[in-house]
Amino acid sequence: MGVCIGLMSGTSLDAIDAAACEFSDDAQWRRLIGTRSHRYPAAVREELLALQRRPDTPITLRDVARLDAVIGDSFAEAAAKLMGDLGLSATDVTAIGSHGQTVFHDPTSLHTTTQLGDPNRIAARTGVRTVADLRRADMAHGGHGAPLMPAFHHALFADAYVQVVANIGGIANITVLPGSGGGDVFGFDTGPGNALLDDWAQHHLGVPYDRDGAWAASGSVDTALLQHCLADPYFARPAPKSTGRDYFNLDWLHARGADLGSRAAADVQRTLLQLTVESLARAIEARAPAAERLLVCGGGARNRILMERLNARLPRLQVADTGIRGLDPDWVEAAGFAWLAQRTVLGLSGNLPSVTGAARPVILGGIYSA
Repeated sequence: MGVCIGLMSGTSLDAIDAAACEFSDDAQWRRLIGTRSHRYPAAVREELLALQRRPDTPITLRDVARLDAVIGDSFAEAAAKLMGDLGLSATDVTAIGSHGQTVFHDPTSLHTTTQLGDPNRIAARTGVRTVADLRRADMAHGGHGAPLMPAFHHALFADAYVQVVANIGGIANITVLPGSGGGDVFGFDTGPGNALLDDWAQHHLGVPYDRDGAWAASGSVDTALLQHCLADPYFARPAPKSTGRDYFNLDWLHARGADLGSRAAADVQRTLLQLTVESLARAIEARAPAAERLLVCGGGARNRILMERLNARLPRLQVADTGIRGLDPDWVEAAGFAWLAQRTVLGLSGNLPSVTGAARPVILGGIYSA
């Protein structure tokens, strides 16, 4: 099958991740060849963050079209520069799988989602056919269109025993791999990952994130605030379920702690970190009580205090990042979209109905010719 490139930018909007991956002729994963992190222009990132946090913000069709083009060009640049880094020509790459940038996601009332980043521009600028719009086929068949990574997690990490893979990006989600005992793979969004932590750090410190959780570590958990947050009905809602930054944002936080101004900002940060830990832990305890290992990927894997708290909260599990299984936690999602691209090109389904709630497995996305 050869080489596919995956492009991913999630709710944290910290960068576009590009990962070149090698697959065997029978579509099996072989290895990660190379990676590149490509930042958005600062003004574009701020505009996208504003749309994520407040999806009802008025925006013109001209602005939507402009962003679609700018994001498509940014994704194309990320892929082209990675190809240059690795000495790959267009003929060396089977396909590019582009997640695009999510600006709207409503799986429950409108049953649709919007990712910007024109794949025609990616294909034209790289010379490589591009697979994109990877969520809506699942949604057309009754699914949530998310999370999509559990199928990839199963392909790479499945083992004889029960494991949980937690992707902690802006939003956190889990995949439960049932092991040799059988059963369906399943997964869902557990709630906030880094989104609230990043927003609070930006608001109070003027920095995009709390490096290593150092600021959170300087504070103490506010038990009352934590309980108010955990009382949100989302956490008790049964799967399948998915969420986003349009729900879990600082407006949501202020609604749960009307007197936030009277609390030490570092204590709020520490409480938000514990919210991520506790919501993940409760989901694992409820849905995967037999799990023996928790594999963490995404930006949360680099938050030392978050990982320490997960270890302390789940002492029965081996908690580690996906590096112990051979794939750097920073690149799991981008590699996953390379994997989805090669499945689409081969005419293979990419969703798991047991995860998304779709009526059946479907081929995901459309193919845009170079």
